[in-house]
Amino acid sequence: PHTFHRIQSPSWAQILPITADGYAVLVKQYRHGAQRVTLEIPAGLVDPGEDPAAAALRECLEETGYRAREATSLGVVNPNPALFANRLYSYFARGVVLERTVQNTATELTEPVLIPVAALPRMLESGEIDHALVAATLWRYLYWHAAR
Repeated sequence: PHTFHRIQSPSWAQILPITADGYAVLVKQYRHGAQRVTLEIPAGLVDPGEDPAAAALRECLEETGYRAREATSLGVVNPNPALFANRLYSYFARGVVLERTVQNTATELTEPVLIPVAALPRMLESGEIDHALVAATLWRYLYWHAAR
């Protein structure tokens, strides 16, 4: 037996929004842990009683200003089973449309960035996108959907 710390957190949802002309809508934001600006996909906590797909759609609109009508699942993973008991729900949405300005909360500041979907593999391989959970979702999308 030994002392063990387990982090309790609500589940998370993230989404890869894609415009009709093939651009991924990513977000730049400062991350305190890394102490730098990172390039990620819209994501956030799933509110109590909220459907994870609805959370992903909400985060997309809040963090990018782009409306996604439908979230297609890319699966569910355990973010870090050594410490966390929560789940990460990943989605993508095609045909997203710019609807409004970004609506960040008081604790975040996101800047939407349009990146050609075709550039994502290079950005993942180079480490330009290095958030592990974002990379997992992007690789899943690229493996299962980009070529179809």
